[in-house]
Amino acid sequence: MAGTVTALRFQERNRERVSVYLDGAYAFGLPAVEAARLRRGQTLSDAEIAALRALDERERAYDRALRYLSYRPRSRAEMERYLQRIGLGDEPRLEVIARLEAAGYLDDAAFARFWVESRQSFRPRSRRALRYELQQKGVGRQAVEEAMAEQSDESAAWQAIEGKLSRWSNVSKDELRRKISGYLARRGFGYATIKQVYQEACRVLDIDH
Repeated sequence: MAGTVTALRFQERNRERVSVYLDGAYAFGLPAVEAARLRRGQTLSDAEIAALRALDERERAYDRALRYLSYRPRSRAEMERYLQRIGLGDEPRLEVIARLEAAGYLDDAAFARFWVESRQSFRPRSRRALRYELQQKGVGRQAVEEAMAEQSDESAAWQAIEGKLSRWSNVSKDELRRKISGYLARRGFGYATIKQVYQEACRVLDIDH
């Protein structure tokens, strides 16, 4: 059923959006730039109303996507799953994704670099563990390998345990081996790397390994 625009009101929580009322009842919201094309007393056809509601859906989804990105960068696959979760259909979802990519908010290569750098700065992981995490987030193989090109398991493993050595300085060498082995194994490091780091820890702590 067609409707007549009876009111256009800026939204209190977002002054860049306008609430559109048809025949005295709230119908949908629009960005202010889109609402500026409407006027009170204007009659909208069913097709026009449907198009404006679809536009409203895409704009609200885009705003939610930006909020989702505000916590940390996301991979394209993460964003697609999020938009599906909030109920966005296939066509508008692809439009929102394309808009985010065009604005530079979605970039799997940049996301992979961010993820690797963040992990290695705060919670070092092995290359194998990083690769698995990025694959779980839907990042393609090429982007993963490029992000990890300069990563070394040995340096990452040492970084992971270096700050703990002062707390382990008085334990026996067997206990030190267990602590280092368990800690690094949980982060995906292999036997050869763990052995090398253990030997270096013994040297630093002046323990006969």
